[in-house]
Amino acid sequence: MRGKIFLITSALALSILSVPQAEALGFTRTPSTVWFHTYASGETTKNSAANVKASEVPKSANLETKSKFIVTYNGFPDDAKVAFQAAVDIWSDLFQSSVPIRINATWGRQASLVLGSTRPDFFYKNFIGAPARDLNYATALANALAGKDLDPARPDIIMTINSRSPFYTGTDGKPSPRTYDLESVVMHEIAHGLGFLTLASYDPFFGYGSIEDPTPFDAFTQLADGRRLMDLSSPSLELGGSLTAPLYWAGAIGVAANNGIKPLLYTPATYEGGSSVSHLDEKTFSQSATDAAMTPNLDAGEVFRSPGPITLGMLDDMRTKPGAGIPVGLPEAPRNVKAIIGDKSAIITFDPPANYRAAQVTSYLVTASFGGQSAEVTDSPALITGLKNGSTYSFKVVARNQLGQSPTEPSNAISPEAGWRTTVIDGIADGKYISTNIYKSQPIIAYADSKNGDVKVATFNGKAWVLTTVDGNGTLNGKTTNNVAGDISLCVTGTGTKQTLNLFYPDLVNKDLRYAEFNGKTWKYEVVDGDAPTIQNYSEKIRVRTASDVSVTNACAVTPSGLQVFYRDESQGVLLGAVRSADTWIYELIDGDRATDGRSTGDVGFHLQAAVVAKKVYVFYDSILTVNQNSEATQGEVRLATRSTIYPEDWVFQTVAAAGGAVAVSGYNVAISVVGNRVFGSWYSASGITLPHANKINWAVISNSDPVVSASSDSYGTPTGALAIDDKELLFGCEERLCKISKLDQSAHLVSNAKLNLKSDAVWITINKVRYALTSVNAKLTLLKP
Repeated sequence: MRGKIFLITSALALSILSVPQAEALGFTRTPSTVWFHTYASGETTKNSAANVKASEVPKSANLETKSKFIVTYNGFPDDAKVAFQAAVDIWSDLFQSSVPIRINATWGRQASLVLGSTRPDFFYKNFIGAPARDLNYATALANALAGKDLDPARPDIIMTINSRSPFYTGTDGKPSPRTYDLESVVMHEIAHGLGFLTLASYDPFFGYGSIEDPTPFDAFTQLADGRRLMDLSSPSLELGGSLTAPLYWAGAIGVAANNGIKPLLYTPATYEGGSSVSHLDEKTFSQSATDAAMTPNLDAGEVFRSPGPITLGMLDDMRTKPGAGIPVGLPEAPRNVKAIIGDKSAIITFDPPANYRAAQVTSYLVTASFGGQSAEVTDSPALITGLKNGSTYSFKVVARNQLGQSPTEPSNAISPEAGWRTTVIDGIADGKYISTNIYKSQPIIAYADSKNGDVKVATFNGKAWVLTTVDGNGTLNGKTTNNVAGDISLCVTGTGTKQTLNLFYPDLVNKDLRYAEFNGKTWKYEVVDGDAPTIQNYSEKIRVRTASDVSVTNACAVTPSGLQVFYRDESQGVLLGAVRSADTWIYELIDGDRATDGRSTGDVGFHLQAAVVAKKVYVFYDSILTVNQNSEATQGEVRLATRSTIYPEDWVFQTVAAAGGAVAVSGYNVAISVVGNRVFGSWYSASGITLPHANKINWAVISNSDPVVSASSDSYGTPTGALAIDDKELLFGCEERLCKISKLDQSAHLVSNAKLNLKSDAVWITINKVRYALTSVNAKLTLLKP
């Protein structure tokens, strides 16, 4: 994929973060809906001397690493862009981030006294690098702490500058007494975009205050008695009263910048949305020679060229973990305690007490019902080891704080059990992505080596495995040195000794789909799709190569009509296909483009499998219909496309599992297998109550439209990640491990207690008439057998 031009096409361009993209992705996010303002005071500055000093304030030593800001201007006059960029340059020298910070800036009409308004795009919590897992960090600050862009498709800061205001757009710091210095306004607003803000809200009619999703700013904000603002009951009258009473900044760096005194925040007697609490106090700091920039109002003629040491210190405080607050009473009991089966171990999950903020819970003690095993943790889950397989245990959980502990809350009873025996095939490659087949009467495995960015194959010679690196390690004969360790599909064409291996895999750098062909002696390489100059719009009927990102999923199939491959167009959310004809590819669009002819306008193919029976090819895939504010699926279905030719017009479509009733989302992963003339399919599903997490494992004979069978994983944890099916059992991810479930009696058992990457594959494979599970165990390609 070179020189791509990305298209946004309504429902087809959704960026979906599936379940465990909570770091698998791990994090959650909340959209920002509150704007934070700079107001025109209506007065002329009386502090010109302070302005000169502010201009001379040296760059902060707290945040000394430079960062890069990228601004998208909407409707800005050229002179205003110059002033805006000057403010950006100030922050570039003060705010530390290895991730570029993107601002979407609009020159538009606002209320007369508002000079500018800003909000972060999102707030993120529970990401790797977050100082406190339960706090909501503005996008730019979250990215800086994570060391990576948590959503590269979106801006970080949204800003509007009031086009009706009488701005001075020069950068020499000499506005007239009746104009407002634009550079100062932008500098102020960027601070809000970086996280200088509260998410507290106030109900002026009833007087209640609320903080449902506290920010690090809220965690460092204290009442006069030392309690943290975020620890007050929410909603409550006490919290509402606190928002119009004196509040102070308690972070050590901000306090040190104010000569050891806790800086007073702006809390006028009448609450001002987008202004109260999220500024330094107007009366205390408006005449400061160094720290007036983050007061709520700007005088005409007033100029700032530094946010000031207190503001910079406060932002630096937000990069650290807040200290514990003052506990109010004992914790209530933990909620929803659940024990999950492990190998000589148990995983105990729980939710915090309802009063965990006010009580300032410091830890949780989990104790087994007998044997004395226990663990003290600061958050769920807890791992209890040293248990005896086959014995029955339950567990008790208590929450602790500085004053004591909560009542105990019991779990369900479980019996730990042994995982399967393991045999390592490749101790270097993780085998995160796997595809298997039969080649010259022996099993063959294609798999990813994520550490080295390679694709490898393991060929069984009847006694041992022969390992070969296929691509990612050179440039000979069309190979690449780019990272190619992504989703893989492996098909075999020909018969007897004249078989050919056909391997499809992504170029994760160029976002292309690659193809490697092995004739028994040599490998040949080429790009199937993704390397065109521009993206081909999904609405075009005659299909050609595209520049879309086609590196996400793929599945190949071989019929008497030839070799075919199907793959997701990540740029447009549609399912594409290519048929091999001589030495060329014939392209097609399969689904996701329209709501007629049995097709869908869902975002299709996040997970994708294919199988063949006789002349008929079965393409099995998921389709996301709607998402919530966190880009998590709220409606999704599983679809099947079939045909017995290679012609695009012959596709027949079927919704195997639709959203409706007790099922909100079907999908999360799909698996397919052929036994005789029957095609089995399996997938996960979630109810509206368990969203965004799946709670059911489903399967059916999809070639016959048989009824769907659903089962729960119960004491083995949340079903997610790896999924495989054959005629007897299913492999499925269970609480980031691997389990199996019987299709006959729906009994589940543990296969591997090792932590499994949520994107890792698992498959059934038969070697010398012995059936194994194959997956990644401890980052090694591994066979497992009971």
